[in-house]
Amino acid sequence: MRTPEDKKKFVREKFAAISPRYDLLNSVLSMQIDRYWRWVTTRELKEFPEGAILDLCAGTLPLSLELARQAPQRQVLAVDFCEDMLRSGHKNLPASAVRDGRAARITAVCGDGEEIPAAAGSFWGVTVAFGVRNLSRVQQGLEEMCRVLRPGGKLLILEFSRPRNPLVKPVYNFYLNRILPRVAGLVSGDKEAYEYLASSIAEFYEPQELLGMMQKAGFSRVYCRPLTMGIVTLYVGIK
Repeated sequence: MRTPEDKKKFVREKFAAISPRYDLLNSVLSMQIDRYWRWVTTRELKEFPEGAILDLCAGTLPLSLELARQAPQRQVLAVDFCEDMLRSGHKNLPASAVRDGRAARITAVCGDGEEIPAAAGSFWGVTVAFGVRNLSRVQQGLEEMCRVLRPGGKLLILEFSRPRNPLVKPVYNFYLNRILPRVAGLVSGDKEAYEYLASSIAEFYEPQELLGMMQKAGFSRVYCRPLTMGIVTLYVGIK
């Protein structure tokens, strides 16, 4: 992917291709630990139970649903640049989300995370689950996230990371590079999408690098918290 535009086109096409099986694969390949990660992320916004929240790179809406579940008065704007992912999420909304009103409090919009379709200071919280890695211009995206937050608002980035534990690291790398692409490729029909997943994790910023970029974007307090032996990391920034 020679240019940011090339990456954007590639990522959009790949997510469109795997959107029908995306949620199933996430649950199976993570052994449903992804639900715990989303729960932990959403808990970080408990001081904003009624404020508007932006779920960026919302995909098929799993984090949007958790954001709405944990706060019955919360409104969620779900933004993703792949329309097929959003459509798949709406098509497969659980019946419980319709019955309890969560679905009505989630507004889905097809938009670019590097040019967020919202006014400055619109949200008390911005969440990004496994999406920052897919931005073609990460620094620009972080600056946009800061722009749309209110002063005192919170940014939460949930992203894959590279375990440092010498016992966990080789097992995880073998699973990520050998097992996951093959299994996911058979189920989704697009092995290349999951080969991209492995390479994008390997090439992503170290935690301290991303925290530095968050500070540069305008966040005054930043820190991170590894989850599940460092397989993922939760990054927090306060505007």
